[in-house]
Amino acid sequence: MVVNNRLGYLFVFLGMSMALYAQRKTEVIRYGDLDQWVVRKITESAIIGKETKTLYCVGPTDTIIGNRPFESKASPWGSSNVMARVSGITKASVSVYPERRDEGYCARLETGIESISAMGIMNVKVLVGGCLYLGRFLEPAKNSSETWGQIVCGIPFHQKPTSLLFDYKVKLSGDPNRIKLSGFSKRSEVNGIDMPLVNLFLQKRWEDKDGNIYAKRIGTLVIRMDKNTDWVNDANFTILYGDITKRSDYKEYMGFQLGESARYSLNSKGKNVPVQEIGWGTEDDEVTHMILEFCSSHGGSYIGSPGNTFWVDNIRLGY
Repeated sequence: MVVNNRLGYLFVFLGMSMALYAQRKTEVIRYGDLDQWVVRKITESAIIGKETKTLYCVGPTDTIIGNRPFESKASPWGSSNVMARVSGITKASVSVYPERRDEGYCARLETGIESISAMGIMNVKVLVGGCLYLGRFLEPAKNSSETWGQIVCGIPFHQKPTSLLFDYKVKLSGDPNRIKLSGFSKRSEVNGIDMPLVNLFLQKRWEDKDGNIYAKRIGTLVIRMDKNTDWVNDANFTILYGDITKRSDYKEYMGFQLGESARYSLNSKGKNVPVQEIGWGTEDDEVTHMILEFCSSHGGSYIGSPGNTFWVDNIRLGY
């Protein structure tokens, strides 16, 4: 009897250990350790100074020299580091950087002001936030009015993780309000502090005969960082499934991405079109795509506080 009891306790212990192991299972998103980067050398047009800029992309280590549109076949990551070509003028924008951390690298996302000066006559200033996301930018950027419309947002994905894990550090600008600076329009003030953000959306997408893409929201995680922190390792954030609008912690910005905030994706005709979120799914629904975004500012295009900085590392999913 004593032996049987001991065996019973042993099996219970092993069962609990296996359950804990199952709960702690994690999976690194491809290149999500952020230890490998592609280095691009872009030479801007002579009319704006002919400066050679270095752009960094998360992906298999490589160096690319030349003003060629970039598309990584190996890495699922895109960023706000892009080459633009408007009216024949080539310009590079840099707001995401690799930074040494321990034995590898992390990503540093910065909000700052880009200046474009043409022959000392024209001086255009634009606020740019640093953003790292799953998807890709359709280079070269051709205008500044359709930021999301130039990004293929999200990747095919069919799993149902319970959480998002990553390491992070935050340095807020310290400004009580944000600014909006879009180029030729006058600089204006926007109420409220600037906060780094993280968005994760699990969607079930489909396309109609006209090429429109629709989606149900299956899983949601929205984080806004409102305090300075030193490195926080293994931060674990729960993904919420189904309709979350009745939750006490629900905020309007956690809802559907519509209108100017709509994310885009390529349809079967090769056109980048809005992904129209039309309803909430359930945890039992099929997941077809995942959107994941890390940004140094939360207010949308051209809104933020210069100096906001967001470091991220070791991005993975928990099951």
